[in-house]
Amino acid sequence: MIIAIGIIMVLITVYFLLKRYDARLVLLASGIIMACLAGTPMAPLDAFAKEMTNSGLIQAVCSVMGFAMVMKYTECDKHLINFMANGLSKVRPLLIPGVVLATYAVNVALPSAAGTAAAAGAIFVPLMMSAGVHPAMAGAAVKCGTYGSMLNPGLAHNPFVAKIAGVDVMEVIGFHFKANIASLITATILITLIAYYRNEHKGYKAEGFEVEESFKVKLLYALMPIFPIVILILGATAIVPAFKMDVPQAMIIGSLVALLITRKNPVKLSNSFFDGMGKAYGEIIGIIIAAGVFVSGLTAMGLVKAFTDSMLNNPAIVKICAAVGPFILGLVVGSGDAATFAFNQAVTPHAADFGMSVVQMGSMATLGGTLGRTMSPIAGATIIIAGIAGVNPMEIAKRNGLPMVGAMIVGMLFLLA
Repeated sequence: MIIAIGIIMVLITVYFLLKRYDARLVLLASGIIMACLAGTPMAPLDAFAKEMTNSGLIQAVCSVMGFAMVMKYTECDKHLINFMANGLSKVRPLLIPGVVLATYAVNVALPSAAGTAAAAGAIFVPLMMSAGVHPAMAGAAVKCGTYGSMLNPGLAHNPFVAKIAGVDVMEVIGFHFKANIASLITATILITLIAYYRNEHKGYKAEGFEVEESFKVKLLYALMPIFPIVILILGATAIVPAFKMDVPQAMIIGSLVALLITRKNPVKLSNSFFDGMGKAYGEIIGIIIAAGVFVSGLTAMGLVKAFTDSMLNNPAIVKICAAVGPFILGLVVGSGDAATFAFNQAVTPHAADFGMSVVQMGSMATLGGTLGRTMSPIAGATIIIAGIAGVNPMEIAKRNGLPMVGAMIVGMLFLLA
């Protein structure tokens, strides 16, 4: 009975999110009600307190939004937009697929979906909006590329599967490399077709992102918005080891360099940075906190455990479960890690019993969970990008639905071949 009530609560939550009610209120209310029905009323409050101090997300999101406000104050964002305008007009058909592929490449180097969403989203979303792309589609294009981390040896799932299989981590990546690229190409094509079908690839008038015909571009100013991400990529790829650093450090360095280049009022620039940080916590981190409360409600109702157990206790459909199970759970809870680790720990060591290799089964679970999270409206990366684009996270999730399902089907066909 409690499971059935939980499912009803999830459907009600999705309904209100689709109706564009405030996401924070809907997720908070749903999580608290589910936990109370399950007899653990303190669980959502504990989750609320825990998410308030999620250092990784807070550091990345707040620092990036602070930097974005600095770019707005110094007008460096306007210089970049106007600088890119002429080039974009010549390659407009390649704009959306180009952003997906560029974001994917960034995520390979920076194996954090949230960090990539913050760093790449702050550049690509305004740029696409200035080119006339609808905000939700601009956000969806960036979100579509936030699973490049699967090709990074530092992604926790890769060494986990490698340890079970007794092989080198690069052997695991080498096995699922083609499936990842095939899924990426599929997702890129589908998100582009959806943009054209919805007529969201051009024609949108973004207030504050207009191209000015008489605007005189200063190249150094135009380079400032991308300066931090260049530092991050050069450091992460060890091209310049001295640049190895996290997102907040890069954003502060970028702000300081912008101050030196533009020679703006340092007090106003500092105020802009901290105003951006505060806005990020209230509008973006706030939804992430609410999403954590919602997941605690799901857990309290036993939905997460029931779903995982049903997946693990059906050996007859284990091949389907290896892909679809982590995908669905990643979609529902905003993170594929729980289901992926559970599956890889409980079932993947026995892959041979099902006619599969450990690396093959582990890769299927990892790709499924990652793609499900990429589609989820309550994933941290989705919420971050939605905040940058100024849209409801559900709007991004709706546009990413078909691309992610298509990517999963194609990716699994490659892994099963």
